[in-house]
Amino acid sequence: MITSWSRISSTVVGSPANIDGADTVLAGLLRDVRRARCVTHVEQVPARPGRHAPWPEWVDPVLRTRWAAAGIDEPWSHQVAAAQAAHAGRSVVLATGTASGKSLGYLMPVLSRLLAEPTSRALYLAPTKALAHDQLRSVRALRLAVRSATYDGDTPAAERDWVRAHAGLVFTNPDMLHRGILPQHRRWAQFLRGLRFVVIDECHGYRGVFGAHVAAVIRRLRRICAKYGANPIFLLASATVADPGLSAGRLTGVDVEVVDGDGAPRGPMDFVLYEPPLLWTGQPSRGGGEDPGEQHGEGENGAPVRRSVTAESADLLADLVADGVRTLVFVRSRRSAEVIAVTARRELGRVAADVADRVAAYRAGYLPEERRELERRLRAGDLLGVAATSALELGVDISGLDATITAGFPGTLASLWQQAGRAGRDGQRSLAVLVARDDPLDTYLVHHPEAVFGRPVEASVFDPENPYVLAPQLECAAAELPLAEGDLELFGPTTARVVDDLVRRGRLRRRATGWFWTQRSRPDVDIRGTGGPPVRIVESATGRLLGTVDAAAAHSAVHPGAVYLHQGSSFVVDDLDLLDSVAFVREESPEWTTIAREHTDIRIVESTRERILQDVAVHLGVVEVTNQVVGYQRRLLATGEVLGQEPLDLPPRQLRTRAVWYTVTDVLLADAGIEAADVPGAVHAAEHAAIGLLPLFATCDRWDIGGVSTALHPDTGRTSVFVYDGHAGGAGFAERGFLRVGGWLAATRDAVRACECPAGCPSCVQSPKCGNGNEPLDKAAAWRLLAAVTAALD
Repeated sequence: MITSWSRISSTVVGSPANIDGADTVLAGLLRDVRRARCVTHVEQVPARPGRHAPWPEWVDPVLRTRWAAAGIDEPWSHQVAAAQAAHAGRSVVLATGTASGKSLGYLMPVLSRLLAEPTSRALYLAPTKALAHDQLRSVRALRLAVRSATYDGDTPAAERDWVRAHAGLVFTNPDMLHRGILPQHRRWAQFLRGLRFVVIDECHGYRGVFGAHVAAVIRRLRRICAKYGANPIFLLASATVADPGLSAGRLTGVDVEVVDGDGAPRGPMDFVLYEPPLLWTGQPSRGGGEDPGEQHGEGENGAPVRRSVTAESADLLADLVADGVRTLVFVRSRRSAEVIAVTARRELGRVAADVADRVAAYRAGYLPEERRELERRLRAGDLLGVAATSALELGVDISGLDATITAGFPGTLASLWQQAGRAGRDGQRSLAVLVARDDPLDTYLVHHPEAVFGRPVEASVFDPENPYVLAPQLECAAAELPLAEGDLELFGPTTARVVDDLVRRGRLRRRATGWFWTQRSRPDVDIRGTGGPPVRIVESATGRLLGTVDAAAAHSAVHPGAVYLHQGSSFVVDDLDLLDSVAFVREESPEWTTIAREHTDIRIVESTRERILQDVAVHLGVVEVTNQVVGYQRRLLATGEVLGQEPLDLPPRQLRTRAVWYTVTDVLLADAGIEAADVPGAVHAAEHAAIGLLPLFATCDRWDIGGVSTALHPDTGRTSVFVYDGHAGGAGFAERGFLRVGGWLAATRDAVRACECPAGCPSCVQSPKCGNGNEPLDKAAAWRLLAAVTAALD
């Protein structure tokens, strides 16, 4: 358990003498001056007492007995409020804090109804398989006369018929509802006829294009249920959503009652903002990083380089585990999860070998049996440290965790608080650490704690009427059951126009009774935007399946020659077969890592909104982005030195989406002192910085968006900077950038100016995902450009 330690304010950080209590866990971590100076702010989140409420009379007595045996003598007030609303037939969203026991709130009415009426059915939707399996485990632990089962991509074919015919409570995800249940609704007729409740857990996770798809899938479910005479009640849960009633109503299309008065107790939390140190050539650096070139050494002009978030987080994990602190590290990529786990185990092998094997990585792409085993070990306490992607961010019940480390801002405050809330689940004091990436947004946040604490979490941005989403979803609906006039209102006011367009394109056919799907095969709609079926990773020598990678990431992650990590072992990709979606690898431990290089072009299709000034024009519209992985770099693991560049011959991929862009005249450039030779570096640096700061103004991660800049764009005839949504049809991020362009670019300008580096670094104008190797970049000219643009916009 984490014991108390004194508040370290940003005005006193730098002296370990300011840390009270030398025997506390955090004091041990910050004992050396270097690490103490990494702490920029500590926020103390106070404890909160709980508020009980009596059990509703209608709760099944067997349920009350089983929960009492599990230590729940009386529910919290918010659990009862939500349960009462659902029992009365009202859809409800339970929006209380992480670890507040929301599952009890929706299980009370669901399980009571299933026990009282064996013909009733309930469906549970989770955004991840891990969460669905965890909830199934919790329900089965109650030993009730309720037949429950999971139904997802891991469910063996032999079990699926049993689930359809006999299960009263089915745990699944929106993907399987979309692909496996609704298209086969006739086989699910008995289940759908008895469907009384639909639980949508962690509903804040449905945002952007994915959220729009899920909203349409829910409407398809309501439509099919009506065919079978069912009208289910919706129970939604989220710990981090800004406007739960609006978001839940938009997701389901029904009126939703809000329960947001949190009655659960909460232990105190110390939330640390932490910036890795600057290191000079020759300075020792423990651990390894995702980008070894960031670990140590000099940058351009002899400037120090900030230590990578991956290396620093691995060190923190190793030190916490060595002290017996159960710790979860959240990372943003599968590779980082593997690197942090391997590095922490190596460090522990030197100082605490007995616990080195109690550290592991957890990420998507593992085989189902591997994931289940890791989840079991984590729940049992066998694992002391885990480096995980967002697959473990959601409400999997992992009690007893003491600390969380978030390796780089996860893109939204909602995700940040969701991750931090995974510790302290038994009411004990907990520690949360946000370790900043060498990135303009992360640097800004750790030096501006007011941007993290005391602010509401972001709204869930998604548009159920996005025509690029609605059109294929209407095709799916028509393939399941011909569309009728009454269905158009269910999908929203723009549906009639979209249906007319589908008829014009021959996708639907109008008949007297409605609109019919015209093709023999079913519509192939990818609701997560992964770009197709996952690519299987197969060991050439043995034929062993190691795991999978999303199709959208395959070109950059498993291209020929790429180094791929899997549970601590290194493999090199020999061949990527895009036709059969398989990458063949061989086990090898090269002394280098690989970084893909990409080339991106953008074409304006249509400008839909614009703001025209004398020397600056800002536009919002539709663009077509062409992206191609053209090669990769090989870099030494030890130093980050570039060994060489290798070309690749992979096909280009096209994306039609929405973008915000601004153009400037030659007069503005001249007045800003930017000569023609400096324009490419200026706009490229300004583009990178703007992408890094847009997440402050829109609910997005910098990996959700992309950018292109050019000294002379053929469609505008001007110097232009584009920032676009990385999802087909758009996701609302570019639109928010357009609506708040003045504040967004002003914050970008200020972040570039505030950075202390002499010529540009990852904290201001370099990008971790630049396809041109961050060349050319001109920080000084970028600041002058941004200053001129923001002055023109004022």
